[in-house]
Amino acid sequence: MPKYRKGKIKVEHHTIEGAEKYLSRLEKLTSVKGIIPGRIFRKQGGKGQKGLFLKYETPSGWKLLLKSGKTVQEIFVITDDRELFKGEFLKEFGKG
Repeated sequence: MPKYRKGKIKVEHHTIEGAEKYLSRLEKLTSVKGIIPGRIFRKQGGKGQKGLFLKYETPSGWKLLLKSGKTVQEIFVITDDRELFKGEFLKEFGKG
């Protein structure tokens, strides 16, 4: 599949089911310059929480985890202002 963008989202990898609704909300945040969906993996054990969660800061922005049952996808957000993004994220999604 060729590399391309759909708005602020780089479409290079597959996304897990239900990811589009989270990515479209994330894309609307003013501090977001780009969104790169990353690898998908399955976690061991129970079902766990569903949703989008802050993981840690990266040199270019933030790493997020999108959880859907046992399936987890890394989401990388490109931003110039990490603190502004964190505030917008917590206001929009209500959790870190």
